[in-house]
Amino acid sequence: MNMEKQLRDIATSWEGMEFGTEVHERTGIKLLKASEETIEILEDHQAQLQNMTSSKYVSFFLHEVSTWQQKLSNADQIIGSWFEVQRKWQYLESIFIGSEDIRLQLPEDSKRFDFIDREFRTLLAQMNSDHNVVRSTNRSGGKLYEHLEILLKMLLLCEKALNDYLETKRLCNPRFYFVSSADLLDILSNGNNPAMVSRHLTKLYDSIGKLNLVAGTRQAAGMIAKELEEYVPFLQNCDCSGKVEVWLNRLTDKMRETLRDQLRRSLSQYDHKPRHVWIFEWPAQPALVGTQIMWTSETNDAFAKVQLRYENALKDYNRKQVNQLNNLIIILLGDLTAAERQKVMTVCTIDVHSRDVVSNIIAKKVEVQTAFQWQSQLRHRWDSKIDDCFANICDAQFRYDYEYLGNTPRLVITPLTDRCYITLTQSLHLVMGGAPAGPAGTGKTETTKDLGRALGMMVYVFNCSEQMDYKSIGNIHKGLAQTGAWGCFDEFNRISVEVLSVVAVQVKCIQDAIKAKKTTFSFLGEYISLRATVGVFITMNPGYAGRAELPENLKALYRPCAMVVPDFALISEIMLVAEGFQEARLLARKFITLYTLCRELLSKQDHYDWGLRAIKSVLVVAGALRVSKYMYLYK
Repeated sequence: MNMEKQLRDIATSWEGMEFGTEVHERTGIKLLKASEETIEILEDHQAQLQNMTSSKYVSFFLHEVSTWQQKLSNADQIIGSWFEVQRKWQYLESIFIGSEDIRLQLPEDSKRFDFIDREFRTLLAQMNSDHNVVRSTNRSGGKLYEHLEILLKMLLLCEKALNDYLETKRLCNPRFYFVSSADLLDILSNGNNPAMVSRHLTKLYDSIGKLNLVAGTRQAAGMIAKELEEYVPFLQNCDCSGKVEVWLNRLTDKMRETLRDQLRRSLSQYDHKPRHVWIFEWPAQPALVGTQIMWTSETNDAFAKVQLRYENALKDYNRKQVNQLNNLIIILLGDLTAAERQKVMTVCTIDVHSRDVVSNIIAKKVEVQTAFQWQSQLRHRWDSKIDDCFANICDAQFRYDYEYLGNTPRLVITPLTDRCYITLTQSLHLVMGGAPAGPAGTGKTETTKDLGRALGMMVYVFNCSEQMDYKSIGNIHKGLAQTGAWGCFDEFNRISVEVLSVVAVQVKCIQDAIKAKKTTFSFLGEYISLRATVGVFITMNPGYAGRAELPENLKALYRPCAMVVPDFALISEIMLVAEGFQEARLLARKFITLYTLCRELLSKQDHYDWGLRAIKSVLVVAGALRVSKYMYLYK
């Protein structure tokens, strides 16, 4: 009786079980949809029928049990195949039917997809005529499954042809490795319309938000930052006609050429007008790098004077730094636009560090510029013989890369940051990767990104997960090697050990090519170009559960750097200076004392956060209140 009841329940369940439908956005046709409940019931009933076949009472019901087993097995097979075919059809339909550019580039595969499209729509019409799951999947015996398998094989051929085509475009412009296939297809299909391509620029460049296009032409006169909309005009207009992968390469060259020229011209005018006036006359990036170059130059001049027995040269320069900083703080309290305020705040952040470095040199009675206290700092310099900017730290030298970084804030530099800079730059100098490790909130990723910004590099950050395989990481490495950009793999030890072992081979391949000073090398079975500026960094949090231990062959390729809890008081002081507070040191000490007492004495609540992010939020609000109060009194 129990078996008969079970079979009756199964029959009743499937009599009312139907596929759902959803409208396909582009074509308007009704696609099938199976709920999770349907899949669960299907699996459950198949298990019940399997148990029945092993029962000693099955003989009387054997035919009915076998029939239901066959029906549900067919349904299971076809549901699996159908939704795989439907998913691939949805992805490829908008490409092969909706994109004329792809149809021209891949004519054979477009014809193949046209056939798939007709067949799929015919099958879909049949399935939509009766939505009952069992009846619709058992209508034509095993022919429907065979038909779907043939369509799936053809779809895989179309998908492979498309991926091969996209790979050729990525090899032409390696920045395409860092956008999804859907975005890349949108870029390629709108290649003749620079305004449409502009919406993807933020994925290709650090800070270019859009282009300033000359009306009625495909000429770009300049670039506009994605934040605060800073405008930087190109030296000459950039021609945005022709193949999109080619003109985007032209745009990259124009960006670098323009920033290099602006930096050269800004330096030539530095001594001809007051510093606070000079800062406002140039875009944020040339102004900031120019400030850092002049700091290096003026500090070296002070050292030279000390050697000539002018003992107070460094102290005089330090006083000059304090006056320059106070002038900027006064300007911060004035009536500035958001872009101007951000620019001055960023210069203040760097100026405070520059002042502290010189103060430290004076305190330690350093008198020669070859001393470690000075050599261990990141020092920018301009080589007038070749009109180029370089950054030196210890015995390492890097050419500035001129990636447009916009008008964005910079990281507060602390002694911890300085130590991390030395480790990471030495790892690059020795053709190794960098591996900052430490608890959450110590600035592992941000320090890596900020070092990249200091060197004018494009830094791509990738959040690692267990789903990442060696192919996806290989494509990232392929893009990094060709662009010469930096890649920072966040929480790298989340990736499974099997994948990490293969990644070690990929990284070693790139490092060996750099050591051999190659311009092209074999990577993942094909020859690609190589820019030696490429840097690969990994960050790790060893304390978290579920983290893999790095294989030995991978550890050998990275230089470790331990990150500890940052100096909250120093960070608060520098942020307060950047917000326009002159008594920043005293205020920072009081503020951190208050925060420490709050953290220790108040009850533990989920909504309490006494970390660095909360500190930053409070200080930014304090700065805004100070400016608004000052402006009210001024008026």
